[in-house]
Amino acid sequence: MTDAAIPRFTGDASPYAGGDPYADHRTADFPFTHLVDLADRRLGAGVIAANDEFFAERENLLKPGPAVFDPEHFGHKGKIMDGWETRRRRGGSAAEPHPTPDDHDWALVRLGAPGVIRGIVLDTAHFRGNYPQAVSVEGASLPGSPSPEELLAPDVKWTTLVPRTPVGGHAANGFAVDAEQRFTHLRINQHPDGGIARLRVYGEVAPDPAWLTALGTFDLAALENGGQVEDASDRFYSPATNTIQPGRSRKMDDGWETRRRRDRGNDWIRYRLAAQSEIRAVEIDTAYLKGNSAGWAALSVRDGENGDWSEVLPRTRLQPDTNHRFVLDAPVRATHVRIDIFPDGGISRLRLYGSLTDEGATGLAARHRELGG
Repeated sequence: MTDAAIPRFTGDASPYAGGDPYADHRTADFPFTHLVDLADRRLGAGVIAANDEFFAERENLLKPGPAVFDPEHFGHKGKIMDGWETRRRRGGSAAEPHPTPDDHDWALVRLGAPGVIRGIVLDTAHFRGNYPQAVSVEGASLPGSPSPEELLAPDVKWTTLVPRTPVGGHAANGFAVDAEQRFTHLRINQHPDGGIARLRVYGEVAPDPAWLTALGTFDLAALENGGQVEDASDRFYSPATNTIQPGRSRKMDDGWETRRRRDRGNDWIRYRLAAQSEIRAVEIDTAYLKGNSAGWAALSVRDGENGDWSEVLPRTRLQPDTNHRFVLDAPVRATHVRIDIFPDGGISRLRLYGSLTDEGATGLAARHRELGG
């Protein structure tokens, strides 16, 4: 799907008339939302600065879940909105009361994991007549943990990811991105002012190979280390990507749960590791899955895109709400892993501990250089 084929929304939405506030929310199925959200707070993302947040604070941009609307929620500064909202801009004089074409508000976002960005969604949910006229997004890549002042220094190179583009109120405004580079930070611009409810940044994690090499042993499947879900048999209740999020699951929908099977099959997830690796230990966690955890699980691996699958953990009984640990008899070389659960249900996390092979480390370093890291 090309960027031109992505639906565009412009103009005001109708004033809120009561009932479900999302009934007239404008949205679409964007072709990149199956990828990891690089701006997920669980990965460590943050909105580290903004030039203005008079009506609603910048941190709301990265809240999980859709924005909430309470028509009777007002404060001393006006209507309280679940998003980032700036004051109305004005010109410099009575003779020139309107903002100039270059006037705009901005927020700096640190991505939770550096990566290649494939798509961005700026959702103006509930901002019906107070959304920006247009938005633009720029990306930068800086080492370490730069301060806002360092990010705004004149020598920092910012790459345009979304050019200045008109957007609509109460709408999910999606943009495909084709910059084959590794980014660590974004600058979100709204022209000239207004409010944005949520920011989502979809892409592929591009980890720092020097950091992974220094760690030695790490979780090879973790999102923050470059692991990813390639496919899954079922995503009915929750996404398979939850199984490689940081930390332990804290509630039932923070894992992967499938619908109830009524056939003789089983469910599965297929993962791509950060690079070719040797796996030495496995954790399969069913935290908070009590009456709906998988009954049994088996683990298979393959080395290369077209390699044969070989079973490394035979079908093993799982207990509800339990973290299961397995030490493999010998290190197993792999680029892909598949977990099969029987017959259905779910797991909350899968952890695969090991280290990169020499070939994997070399390939990861070469990719890092290609992306400008």
